[in-house]
Amino acid sequence: MKKILKYLGLPVLMAGLVWSCSDLDVPITTQLTPDVFPQNSTQYVQATGPVYVAFRGEFSFAWWWAQSLSTDESILPARGGNWFDNRNYIAMHYHDWNADNGIIGSLWDWTSKVIGTCNQTISILRQTMPEGTEKKTLISEIKTMRAISYFMLMDSYGDVPLDTLYGDFTAHAKTPRKEVFNFIEKELKSAVPNLNPASGVSTYGRPNKQTANAMLAKLYLNAEVYAGSSRYTDCIAACDEVINSGLYAVEPRATYLQMFYPTNGPQMKEFIFAVPYDPAAVTVGYNGQMYHARYDVPRSERAKFGLSFTPSAPRSTLPEFYAYFNDPNDIRNKQWLTGLQYMNDGVTPVMVTTTKKGYDQFYTGSDGGASYTYQVNLTPNIIPRQSEALFDLGNDEIAWNMGYRNIKFYPDATSTNRNQKNDVPFLRYSDVLLMKAESILRGGAVTLGQSADALVNMVRSNRTTSAPVSGVTLEELYKERSREFAWEAWHRNDMIRFGKYEGSWGYKTNTDVYRRVFPIPTNAMVLNPALIQNDGY
Repeated sequence: MKKILKYLGLPVLMAGLVWSCSDLDVPITTQLTPDVFPQNSTQYVQATGPVYVAFRGEFSFAWWWAQSLSTDESILPARGGNWFDNRNYIAMHYHDWNADNGIIGSLWDWTSKVIGTCNQTISILRQTMPEGTEKKTLISEIKTMRAISYFMLMDSYGDVPLDTLYGDFTAHAKTPRKEVFNFIEKELKSAVPNLNPASGVSTYGRPNKQTANAMLAKLYLNAEVYAGSSRYTDCIAACDEVINSGLYAVEPRATYLQMFYPTNGPQMKEFIFAVPYDPAAVTVGYNGQMYHARYDVPRSERAKFGLSFTPSAPRSTLPEFYAYFNDPNDIRNKQWLTGLQYMNDGVTPVMVTTTKKGYDQFYTGSDGGASYTYQVNLTPNIIPRQSEALFDLGNDEIAWNMGYRNIKFYPDATSTNRNQKNDVPFLRYSDVLLMKAESILRGGAVTLGQSADALVNMVRSNRTTSAPVSGVTLEELYKERSREFAWEAWHRNDMIRFGKYEGSWGYKTNTDVYRRVFPIPTNAMVLNPALIQNDGY
């Protein structure tokens, strides 16, 4: 099913780059001009490829770092100086980032690049395609991708520039967040009638009608944060559009984990919109950075997962977040590596041979160089034993085994360059059900005979053999979302909406409310002098 990428990544940007040239004396050095490409249905679809290549680029990287490391879901400390990286990662934990933080800068650059590529592609399609249904559909797909990218930008930075005209290089001031919200809503609503109603292989990796509806639901769910007034009735209506389509279903308990395996794809009934990855598809251009195993698998477990590279596993969860996984009958527990480690047979212990000093750098005995063999034991607490100032855990086995690790996006044993082929969902059907449940709990009316309890149990019945819940509260729903969408880059969005982002977890005590949005990166302000820094920064 990864063959879908060949339609989403053909490197045809040169066609657009020729058009963007303002110096008419510059010689044309490519045969890909508007006169010869694109000219037929296949080529029109291929002309949209650069948008999906751009979106794939940092979706599992900068987007993930910003949305997860800034919450209680994950932390990335230094170990013996490794992964300190100018304090970029640990600043996300402490909530003391600034405008020069590399993660925050990469997120801005990436979303801006996707939006610019969308503008370019829309311009190409408008000028080359004959009028008709096909043209409306393709342009609506790209407008939906642009709306998703603006959602990410607005969600992360608040007021942001609105730029929808390809070739306009003037400096754009920030547009108020509420106006950006209205723009995204308008774009998605206008796209819905023209988008493909089908799901599965024919639309996989590209937005269909229900992608736009699910995105509208996500927009409305957060309307109070973005625009200052609640839109829960609208959220429920958008969710009902997805539900009534009959295209999706909650993946059963038996296959929940498989949703995130390297073999996932359009056969997954929960995927409304997913980002395809395939490092072997060399013809599609940049595959993006889907490196989860590199960051999440302990280096001692390379053989267990059959990896061709040694993972560094710098990131883990925090005890506060792992505490939500307290139901022993829940299949979602199996996405975590905790405690004593065994090979995949469940019997053979994962053993490491080092020295006593290599195991514990603070060992003071005279035989520190003596051989020492132990069974790997992942411990829950993150303790900066080497340096509190640098938040360095140390460079020994104790340090490298600190923190429970998430392997939801199961390691890809076929990877030869650390890049996995697990597709990553952005919108899932279970999210639609839980968004509707939350909107009802926040004051929306019950529709389709689906109460908040019923909606939550539609998800839980496919995750745990424990008894159904009743009288679901917002706090319980928050915990359910934490379990369901762990490691899927929605936790920051949830924490802000539930008023938990200013709380304390791990070593973070900062309660600044202005940090609900990130600062405008320094490099962005240099390039665009019309930008004004966000309040508090």
